[in-house]
Amino acid sequence: MTVTATQRQINASEQDGTYPRPQLLRSNWASLEGTWEFSHDDANIGLDAGWRNGFESLCPIEVPYPPESAASGIGDTRFHPVVWYQRHITTEQFQDAGFGTHNSRLLLHFGAVDYRASIWVNGNLVGQHEGGHTPFAFDITSALSGDSPHLLIVRAEDDPHDVTQPRGKQDWHEDSHVIWYRRTTGIWQPVWLEAVPSTRIANLHWAPGTHGMQLTVRLAGTPADTATVRVTSRYSPRDEVLGTVKCSVPRNQTAVEVSVPIARQRNGQAADELTWTPDHPRLIDARIELLDEHGAVLDTVESYYGLRTVGVRHGRFTLNGRPYDVRSVLSQGFWPESHLAAPNALALRREAELIKELGFNACRVHQKIEDPRFLFWADKLGLLVWGEMPGAYEFSAKAVQRLTAEWMAAVDRDLSHPSIVTWVPFNESWGVQNVADDPSEQAFVRALTDLTRALDPSRPVVANDGWEQQNTDILTVHDYEGDGRVLQQTYADESARRRLVEGFAPSGRAQLVGGASDSGQPVMLTEFGGIDYQPDTRRSDGWGYTSASDADDFLERLGALYDGVRSSSFLAGSCYTQLTDTDQETNGLLRADRTPKVPVDRIRSMICGGQSSPLSTPSQSSAPSTEDEADH
Repeated sequence: MTVTATQRQINASEQDGTYPRPQLLRSNWASLEGTWEFSHDDANIGLDAGWRNGFESLCPIEVPYPPESAASGIGDTRFHPVVWYQRHITTEQFQDAGFGTHNSRLLLHFGAVDYRASIWVNGNLVGQHEGGHTPFAFDITSALSGDSPHLLIVRAEDDPHDVTQPRGKQDWHEDSHVIWYRRTTGIWQPVWLEAVPSTRIANLHWAPGTHGMQLTVRLAGTPADTATVRVTSRYSPRDEVLGTVKCSVPRNQTAVEVSVPIARQRNGQAADELTWTPDHPRLIDARIELLDEHGAVLDTVESYYGLRTVGVRHGRFTLNGRPYDVRSVLSQGFWPESHLAAPNALALRREAELIKELGFNACRVHQKIEDPRFLFWADKLGLLVWGEMPGAYEFSAKAVQRLTAEWMAAVDRDLSHPSIVTWVPFNESWGVQNVADDPSEQAFVRALTDLTRALDPSRPVVANDGWEQQNTDILTVHDYEGDGRVLQQTYADESARRRLVEGFAPSGRAQLVGGASDSGQPVMLTEFGGIDYQPDTRRSDGWGYTSASDADDFLERLGALYDGVRSSSFLAGSCYTQLTDTDQETNGLLRADRTPKVPVDRIRSMICGGQSSPLSTPSQSSAPSTEDEADH
């Protein structure tokens, strides 16, 4: 049987080395993770002192862990706005990346560097990038003069006091406080080499099409006017080729309609056999080939897609055209030993598994653009994800430019994942603190929300999660009421809905601003709960929105809150705060190390209320349980 893109991704994951870009795979690549040399540059002398040609390292660092974290080997959480990294690239790594005659160009990839990065190879500046959560790559071929090893230098600048930088939950105080956490500076996602042909496939986008999927292909290099893209789709569980399509490529980009054959649909009565849902996360593998005018293959990549649609209708969130109750949890994506960086690739898989084991079918990754490897496991295991932009904390021209540019890059990176079902460009008016009354801030929120729809019209967009909303597709509410009976009254019926939407949110802020009116959108309670429970040694600074004294009290409170949510006649979904304890917030269902505070099945029974839910355990999630899941 053919080894497919998703199977290769899973195999790599089992070895703790998941391919960093799961929806555009090539056969050769070389990780540059591991021990580098490192130095703080608090006096900012490195540029003038010529550190681009090498510098005297003060200490080693383990990449890709931020220097504030223990996993980096440094663990210095003080303010250090400029940091430098260096390492050598060896001949062996060139070979692992497949650098040779056919693959004549060498790309250097960074998953994320917070916040502003400059990269040199052998003293030559190969590129710069701004944006702490989004990937970038540079062609370093022309900088590889002489024999290896070649010197790679990275300078990262991350001013902790610059609140125009999109930063999410990263604290601008030296010590974490309230709901903000310790910082992540510099490299915090994979660094890797990839050898590619001079004319190649540079990027792919999958989107729902008329009879299947629409694939947009971008090329790099100088393809001939008669270049062709050939796409072959295969459904691996039945070793079935669904079809092959070919399309010419004008001006370095083309859109290809990848149809699901009508014969496979059996007159439409078996259309659901191929659709993606959390219960049946079916993925279809695709091979994309770039051909020259003679039909010779210039480049080949592997990818996958999921056949599913999402939307809103009649006050409900819909999945594949049908109402779907969103049962979500807030995930900060923060680990005590490694901060925003995952401890390893398998931790990202385990995160998705834990969310499902607890009884959730969705997660809201909060104020973080999550590692693509997590999104792969959400695709594979069946977990809905809300993609959210990390906020800035100032409204100015610079903040607008930075936030917009980074959000566009994030949507571009992630829009092909079937697991992502909603976009959230703003949260709780962060960075637009006066949006209730300021026309310019209102215009920015409306504009970025509409820009998101322009980039991706296939998903709902939440304009400003929590309150003070305008042109939003889902009306979302944050409510940390600790009494389940009060929660039940607040969200009881249509009259309660009207009072909520047309008046003030539980936070005391208006729910709708800027002349916006209720147009019947779904209403979701997207932050609630936050029960502080510390079964072990209590932190003096630990806190939640309410507190439980013991396990039984915790479960009783949790169950009462979910009873209140379930009793509502209009709520289309909910999101519990939160998955794990994070820094001083001790309001997680799990401890910071991901161990449950009480048995998982007891938590799940409170969340699901006795309903059946798609669950996974470590053994079940790695072994397929149905024919449809086999061999993915």
